[in-house]
Amino acid sequence: MIETDRLLLRRWEPRDHAPFLAMGNDPEVMRYLGPPLTAADVEAAIARHNGYFDRVGYCFWAMERRADGAFLGFCGIKPGPDGTPIAGRPEIGWRLRRDAWGQGYAREAAEASLYWGWASGGFDHILAITVPANVRSWGLMERLGMQRVADGDFDHPAVPDGSPLKRHITYSIARPA
Repeated sequence: MIETDRLLLRRWEPRDHAPFLAMGNDPEVMRYLGPPLTAADVEAAIARHNGYFDRVGYCFWAMERRADGAFLGFCGIKPGPDGTPIAGRPEIGWRLRRDAWGQGYAREAAEASLYWGWASGGFDHILAITVPANVRSWGLMERLGMQRVADGDFDHPAVPDGSPLKRHITYSIARPA
């Protein structure tokens, strides 16, 4: 769906299940995201993202390295989660396997996703959420030109009470002039 110099962002395929499950069981990858994923969690996530694609034409796409076809994670735009201040609004997000960190893949994919959002999605604003402790994620948001929403902090309804991952912060970027 989206091609960059090094990446292909595309619809999810059955071959993505095993590497997504492996990524979802890496404690460092999941540090700010929640508990390890089960095979059923992965199947549900893939179905959910393909469902978004079928309904609205975009999702967090599977990220493939063009040089060798390796699954690196995901990046894209999807409707914000229900019960949150960004519900139904365009949310950009990413998750990469640990050995892909620090190589510029997340930024490359996020920039391509933002460009797609402005050109094809017709969005006026795109939002992102993370936990305050996830410095790498909100740092990328800021490098992309996103700004923290002053009154955008919230407790995520899908995270159990008492979890250090309950509180979320929101970033936003407006369509360029």
